Amino acid sequence: MSLFLKRTPIRILSAQFTSPTTRKATMEKISTTDAAPPAGPYTQAIKTTPYIYVSGQIPADKEGNLVKGSIAEQTTASCESVKAILAAAGSSIDKVVKATVFLTDMANFAEMNGVYEKYFAHKPARSCIAVYQLPKGVPVEIEVIALS
Repeated sequence: MSLFLKRTPIRILSAQFTSPTTRKATMEKISTTDAAPPAGPYTQAIKTTPYIYVSGQIPADKEGNLVKGSIAEQTTASCESVKAILAAAGSSIDKVVKATVFLTDMANFAEMNGVYEKYFAHKPARSCIAVYQLPKGVPVEIEVIALS
């Protein structure tokens, strides 16, 4: 008795892709004085339709002075900067699709979450990453991706 594998014909579907040379992507730098200025050689955000990529925001006021106090106060400052930058880009915090929170101490997770959920009530995708250190010795930094 011989064994033969039954061959099933495979149907190949064709797809048509747009050539990268026919698409025109644009990048716009977003900058506002209503949020903390960048702490280094980067822009506050980049807008490239349909997304806005907001750089990590540390707890600093509009003049760039670090906000001291509880993790709740510092998270609020970071969220306010994110909110102002999104507004300058013509978007809003309720259009955030992905957030990344960096904490230097996961013991601050619950307190940070208490503030975070007030700003991000629509519950976008999120990662929270414990890091050894953040710029200027701050305990929290938040970056987001939002729809235009």
